[in-house]
Amino acid sequence: MKFSESLKKNKDFQVVYKNGKSYANRYLVLYIRENGMDKNRLGISVSKKVGNSVVRHHLTRLIRESYRLQEEHFQCGFDLVVIARAGAKERSYHDIESALIHLGKLHNIYA
Repeated sequence: MKFSESLKKNKDFQVVYKNGKSYANRYLVLYIRENGMDKNRLGISVSKKVGNSVVRHHLTRLIRESYRLQEEHFQCGFDLVVIARAGAKERSYHDIESALIHLGKLHNIYA
């Protein structure tokens, strides 16, 4: 069983944004960068443009849970930053999960 860590520092997010690759779909944007470790680090960003704090926190929980349940399918050794788009606001858990899986497949890190 894998356990991922969180990306918490702004510096870590900026490194992934600057040096990572990104793909996007209707609801999410996923930046990835190799981190040289044997585990993934996940960062989640939801802008104030998406909604108020209740909406943003709800989306953050949906994304984190989607990743947690699909974690064994993702390859290890990456820093992942998931950015929620405004279109994700009214979406269900299954929509968010399928969007995350789709982006993982685009990056070739989802098996």
